Amino acid sequence: MLDIKLIRENPDYVKQKLKTRGEDEAAIHRIEKIDSDRLEILHKIEKLKELRNKASDDIAVMKKNKLDASDAIAQTRILGDEIKELDSQIKKLETELEQELYFIPALPAENVPLGKDATENVEVRVWGEKKSFDFKVKDHLELGKSLDILDFERGTKITGSGFPLYKGKGATLERALINYMLDNHISNNGYTEVLTPVLANRASMEAAEKVPKFEDDMYYIEKDGLFAIPTAEVSILNIHRDEILKDEDLPIKYCGFTNCFRREAGSYGKDTKGFLRVHQFNKVELINFCKPEESYNEMEKMLKDATGILESLGIHYRIIELCTGDLGFSASKCYDIEVWSYAEDKWLEASSVSNCTDFQSRRAKIRFKRHGGDGKQKTELVHILNGSGLATSRLMVALLESYQTNDGHITVPEVLRKYTNFERI
Repeated sequence: MLDIKLIRENPDYVKQKLKTRGEDEAAIHRIEKIDSDRLEILHKIEKLKELRNKASDDIAVMKKNKLDASDAIAQTRILGDEIKELDSQIKKLETELEQELYFIPALPAENVPLGKDATENVEVRVWGEKKSFDFKVKDHLELGKSLDILDFERGTKITGSGFPLYKGKGATLERALINYMLDNHISNNGYTEVLTPVLANRASMEAAEKVPKFEDDMYYIEKDGLFAIPTAEVSILNIHRDEILKDEDLPIKYCGFTNCFRREAGSYGKDTKGFLRVHQFNKVELINFCKPEESYNEMEKMLKDATGILESLGIHYRIIELCTGDLGFSASKCYDIEVWSYAEDKWLEASSVSNCTDFQSRRAKIRFKRHGGDGKQKTELVHILNGSGLATSRLMVALLESYQTNDGHITVPEVLRKYTNFERI
């Protein structure tokens, strides 16, 4: 959520930054009007309370002097009714203001490349080389079916399209990937593992800025008022909702594996086969709560943590910096990590690493107390970073296609073999 003070004091700056994201100014104009009306009514309430306080003092003096105070008492009642009515108007305006702010995205960082859409994203670097195959490359669906390790048809029978079924060594390989990534982030990158719920209440979803903006993309259990999480970012971020953290404890870095669920409403016409578009997938999420002045350095570290997994697996990848017009709703800056699909002959997004600065922490009320040089403590909002470290679905596509052999089998990457206890599928 944007700071209403920033909109109030520097509306032109906010409008200019939102324009780089392709956002209309109309919402900011509405917010300015609501905020102005609210401040005007608050000023009226303040004046009425002053009059009521004076009337109350006068009543006390009259009663002390045994004078008739009935008119003054009647006046305080009238003033009280007026204040009550204005308080009701304030509550209505605050609700309207909150609803408007729900749909305003984060402002892009100053160094984010300008652009309208994904075609203007910037390639940062490429790691590794494309492999050369002396045989016709199979895609992950062919490999999964021929080796009997993936069964999308039965997954569809059980639930519906977009719900994969892993079998045998395919299930073992998936579990190996998850355990390897968790172990690496915990042992080598300084993260604390958490195992969180996969259902979240509305307050948690709002704190993570997932609803109401993206509510149509969420699975919702109406009977219980709970959402299936689209990412562990939701549940991990809410660990510290409404909390004040200690200066000396920052940064706090969590990693956690969960199933993730997305309806992906409006995704029809995009790549939908196999793992390219699923409604349930597995992901190891990285979350960092840090001081504002450290967040961009911490973002680069998180990017290195995610790409380090791919390098250890020998997966050809590239890093893309998203332009202003392609940024996610909560992100001020974002890198996408894309892996190469040999069968599709194109890059596939496998991870995003985002700096949300104080956009999420403002609504979630996650703060820290900074120690000042004068011994005093100042309460500030933390910055929140999130990243996939990584999602397994498209990583599995790249792994299966990269490590296929001419006889139709899969060579297991060396770093995973102690988890699988086999070298070949």
